[in-house]
Amino acid sequence: MLEVKTVDLHYGAAQALRGVSLTAAPGRVTTVLGRNGVGKTTLLKSIVGRQSISGGAIEWEGQDISRMRADLRARAGIASVPQGREIFPLLTVQENLETGFSILPRGQRKVPDEVFELFPVLRQMLGRRGGDLSGGQQQQLAIGRAMVMKPRLLVLDEPTEGIQPSVIQDIGRAIAYLRDRGDMAILLVEQYFDFARDLCDTFHVMERGQIIKAGTRAEMNEEEIRGMMTV
Repeated sequence: MLEVKTVDLHYGAAQALRGVSLTAAPGRVTTVLGRNGVGKTTLLKSIVGRQSISGGAIEWEGQDISRMRADLRARAGIASVPQGREIFPLLTVQENLETGFSILPRGQRKVPDEVFELFPVLRQMLGRRGGDLSGGQQQQLAIGRAMVMKPRLLVLDEPTEGIQPSVIQDIGRAIAYLRDRGDMAILLVEQYFDFARDLCDTFHVMERGQIIKAGTRAEMNEEEIRGMMTV
């Protein structure tokens, strides 16, 4: 469904991405691993339309979307859970979820029951302001908001960052559930190796804007990958 083809990206004179290629397919979790500052978030921003690429191409369901606006990519089925969550702190949980309605036809503007099945705490807090939630609850809200958009590609940027272990387990179960449904591709950026290892079907390790190692989960050498992430 998603093909990133030898993508380059520059911030002024500095090159942030160098010939990056990867694919993401329905029913599979594609992971991008690496230390801080290697280009992981920049790659995701280029895919969802928040950063323009300098070369290469990004294709979604056979269409080149490299120059497509972010809102049109969302309408095409790409949803993002950004680093830092970016929920609306003064809106209620209900209102935050309903911001996902913006790309849906009127007849489909309903929060799916599976959002509350995966994250029961959200049902209990529908009237609470987003800013009053804990970090873990806000992360669940951000994932729930993305699910409201009925995406065919879900892009998650470090969903475990700053989250307590019990909520990390809930998020892992939610990602596994969405993968196993078989109708959604998932692209996951992570620094928490164990979390990514347990979910991934394919992995990509980034260093200095490039992918330096890639393969299937079966091909993963844990000691080698951990070393690449901690050097």
